[in-house]
Amino acid sequence: MASLNCFILALFIAVSLSRGEAARHLLQLPPLPSVPSLPKPPLPPLPSIPSLPQPTLPTLPTTQQPSLPKPSLPPLPSMPTLPTVVPKVSLPPLPSMPSIPNIPLPTTIPSIPFLSPPPAGN
Repeated sequence: MASLNCFILALFIAVSLSRGEAARHLLQLPPLPSVPSLPKPPLPPLPSIPSLPQPTLPTLPTTQQPSLPKPSLPPLPSMPTLPTVVPKVSLPPLPSMPSIPNIPLPTTIPSIPFLSPPPAGN
């Protein structure tokens, strides 16, 4: 299995290198000749569109629509009267914020006791 993987890797490297050589060879070729411009042929004239006769529309008979009675709407109800004086509303006082207790912080870092290694058993 390992020899197959090595063979595939070697084949991939060989193909990659040969592509690089082919690309370098293409870059070293002389430039291709330019394509000559071709003459443009003249277009034929467009055909004229014939004019069509305009048809005459017959007049439609008019019919008289019967008049319908206009419905009458009931009167809108009147708005209730609102009081003009609004009573003042007083809010209760806000509760006071509790005080944060003062916690003393240590200014020195406590030392970690050093443990001595066990004695060597000779």
